[in-house]
Amino acid sequence: MIELEKVSKVYRKGDAAEVAAVQDVTLKIERGAFAAIMGPSGSGKSSLMNIIGCLDRPTSGRYVLDDREVSRMSDDELARIRNEKLGFVFQTFHLLPRTTALENVELPLVYSDRGNIREAARKALEAVGLEDRMDHRPGELSGGQQQRVAIARALVNDPEVVLADEPTGNLDTRSSYEIMAILQRLNRNGKIVVLVTHEEDIAQHARRIVRVADGRIAGDEAVRAPRDARTELARMEKEASS
Repeated sequence: MIELEKVSKVYRKGDAAEVAAVQDVTLKIERGAFAAIMGPSGSGKSSLMNIIGCLDRPTSGRYVLDDREVSRMSDDELARIRNEKLGFVFQTFHLLPRTTALENVELPLVYSDRGNIREAARKALEAVGLEDRMDHRPGELSGGQQQRVAIARALVNDPEVVLADEPTGNLDTRSSYEIMAILQRLNRNGKIVVLVTHEEDIAQHARRIVRVADGRIAGDEAVRAPRDARTELARMEKEASS
């Protein structure tokens, strides 16, 4: 589904020296995968995610998504790919503050030819457990609830791939487990999930960890027994009630 072959990304700002954010990366992510891309700040993991998400083009190398080479596509073609195949979840939510949760989730559908976008948005919010918060604005929601709105927005177009860049970075432990439970459920239901994180305990919820350092793949390992977020939430509930 996702295949990068000797991909590099070099940035140049003004007269400054070139910065190689991604260097000669070869990576394949199959259908049904839940992969965590992990590394410290400045390791190149977010630059790699931007390439996978068709938000940026590689300077060199090939990127094939669902049997189509996207590395040389035009801006319009990349926008179409993002809209049809990819769903994005970011650390800072990126919700419009003066619109309701329902209206935020509708946004990706506004310029589509899909009918009954309100019903699609309602179903996406129900899928993340926010059927009773549809008419609330972001300022009336907790951080965890805002991130669930962001996930619903990512799901409303029924993408094949969900890309989550530090989705728990601004959340407390309980909210983080709630988000990871949703991502694990999406993966069990057939979605490819690619998660960027610098937190080892969050990465351990994935089934594969790709470690990045200095723009290169430093390790690639299967997680034999991924942590189950539903179990962790149940344990927290039990401890809170005892």
